[in-house]
Amino acid sequence: MLRVSGILSVIILAVIIFAGVGTYNKIQQARINVDAQYGQVENQIQRRADLIPNLVATVKGYMKYEEKVLTEVTAARAQVMEAKSAEEMATADTALTGALGRLIAVAENYPELKADAHFTELMREISGSENRIAVARKDYNEAIREYNVIISTFPGNMFAGMMGYGKINQFAADESAHSVPQVAF
Repeated sequence: MLRVSGILSVIILAVIIFAGVGTYNKIQQARINVDAQYGQVENQIQRRADLIPNLVATVKGYMKYEEKVLTEVTAARAQVMEAKSAEEMATADTALTGALGRLIAVAENYPELKADAHFTELMREISGSENRIAVARKDYNEAIREYNVIISTFPGNMFAGMMGYGKINQFAADESAHSVPQVAF
């Protein structure tokens, strides 16, 4: 009888070890996927940021009296380039998006600028970048959701705590994005 209980104990221990290894690997894969998806967000934001110097150079010749707007765009781009975390990147990206919006609004006052082929192409590229950023953010948030589900449900929650893994916050819109914009004609 003692021999059967010993064999049963070894089998139970082996099952627990295999389950633990499987859960550990699942958590690791989910975390690696989160990091990879964040890399895509950074990649797309960087792509848009790389277009900004050309846009500013093109616009400068037309907008002689709009130096403040150009300075805001340049400063916001610098924030994106210097961001070290997902939270800093989200804040910097929001600032850059706002500055670009102001630049586009001011550009409406310059018909010859809007007719410039280089400006039009840059705006098309930036618009495409905005779409890519939105997709990358969605994919990143989905990877975070999957990771958070794994570490919050059994047996992942047991192993995640032991391994020091915690929940990750999703890439969220700035609070100002929740308010309805005021449009005046």
